[in-house]
Amino acid sequence: MQDTTQQDNWKQLAGEAAARLIEDGMVLGLGSGSTASYVVRYLGLRIQEGLQIVGAVPTSNATEQLARELNIPLTTLDAHPELDLAVDGADEIDPRLCLIKGGGGALLREKIVASAARRFVVVGDVTKQVLLLGVHFPLPVEIVPFALPLVRRRLEALEAIVQLRYKEDQVFVTDNGNMILDCSFPGGIREPEELQTQLKSIAGVVETGLFLNMTERAIIGGPEGVKVVMGEEL
Repeated sequence: MQDTTQQDNWKQLAGEAAARLIEDGMVLGLGSGSTASYVVRYLGLRIQEGLQIVGAVPTSNATEQLARELNIPLTTLDAHPELDLAVDGADEIDPRLCLIKGGGGALLREKIVASAARRFVVVGDVTKQVLLLGVHFPLPVEIVPFALPLVRRRLEALEAIVQLRYKEDQVFVTDNGNMILDCSFPGGIREPEELQTQLKSIAGVVETGLFLNMTERAIIGGPEGVKVVMGEEL
């Protein structure tokens, strides 16, 4: 297992590099999770040093709280429906820069914010790089609680091994009041576009953690420093 201190250092490198993409006058989307939090922290430092942004849309309550603590100006999609840049982490990144996200449970707002951005950049460490999505990390699917029995049956019919997410012995509830089903697919997800279509056709599925054809670049921290990946270079 990877040393967590070393992995945190890699995340920090990637977060700092991503924060340097932010320019004066931008409207931003700020992601959730451990790597994205480094982006938020370095953005806070850059604002202290004089960077001026119009505002940032956070993808979770936790990110909003951290941004407020760092005096980062916040805004909403009502005020700014189009963002200049969104930066977020990922649980898995494949060679086409397709992603699995949602390990922290904020996938719906993360996808909304990424979709609103002209540029979407993902940050991560080398452990997030995979050749095939879904081999090591389950796919989170956000669902309406009322639909749990139906959705579970439909997912199992797609050969998914389905686990309702819990946190501290309680059913995990997203910031939107929904549940998360973590779905493992034996052998991984070989046709993510097809699976996405199948999942979104199930009544009660709100969103999935598949982020397909959205990512401009990946900024990856690792033992050799930071590398920027554009497409088929992983």
